[in-house]
Amino acid sequence: MSLAPRAVLVHRITEYEELVARHGTHGQAAFFLSSRGRDIEEIAERHRRTRRAMAEVTAAIPLTWRQTRVERADLDRFLFAPEDVVVVVGQDGLVANVAKYLAGQPVVGIDTDPGRNPGVLVRHRPADARLLLPSVLAAGTGTDGLTMVEAVADDTQRLLALNEIYLGAAGHQTARYRLGLDDDGGAVEAQASSGVLVGTGTGATGWIRSVWQERGGGGGDMGLRLPGPTEDRLVWFVREAWPSPATGTSLVAGELAAGGRLTLTVESERLIAFGDGIESDAVELTWGQRVRVGRAEAALRLVG
Repeated sequence: MSLAPRAVLVHRITEYEELVARHGTHGQAAFFLSSRGRDIEEIAERHRRTRRAMAEVTAAIPLTWRQTRVERADLDRFLFAPEDVVVVVGQDGLVANVAKYLAGQPVVGIDTDPGRNPGVLVRHRPADARLLLPSVLAAGTGTDGLTMVEAVADDTQRLLALNEIYLGAAGHQTARYRLGLDDDGGAVEAQASSGVLVGTGTGATGWIRSVWQERGGGGGDMGLRLPGPTEDRLVWFVREAWPSPATGTSLVAGELAAGGRLTLTVESERLIAFGDGIESDAVELTWGQRVRVGRAEAALRLVG
């Protein structure tokens, strides 16, 4: 007997909840903010909008479905099942946070604060859920397969990300390594930099885009064009490469086609790799280890 679908509502605690948890009461949190020229009411109203959105989406889940909730901090301990429909209620970044833990389950992004969030990944309003959720599993429902990036170390550690993977030193200090491309005839370059970013078309709306713009956009770095979210192509950038007698700066940006891989060999005591800004969930690398970065076989199924 097949199991009924399970709606998994992914959310995160609000700024208001964080403030009250830190200061004990609403009044103490309000006093803390007022002493710094801020009014708690704006934050409290965003909290209320988020709670109303959660209630509206919960009420829209079909009665024959099972349901559960998971907070962002608990994602690495939550077991997603094949029959899950993942409903992300919050910001665009929350979709990226959950993507690495999925294996093809459809994702519905619900924007709790339209106008404040870009809405790139949280494409729907809470009111849409009543009609949208029952149709998610129907044949013909449109989903976008968003390209993901992966890093695989020589000790089998693996990291997935929807936006970008950062490789470098913890604290973003100087990282030392040797960088090479699979299709570059084995040529490698010793580098000292503040890290390497490898990103997708989805990531091209965030950190990757800011680096690209600093390099002059399409006019710099070999005229690189940022990929679209569903393109197989990735782009990569070395941040602040330092030229010296022992380190070079000739490999500082490029793109990776579907089967292309960027290889980094560690020449520091400790480097890390983390995805989508979650430094607390990092892969640790030590001297002599090798990590290869490229497009992941898995893609995020985002309901359009």
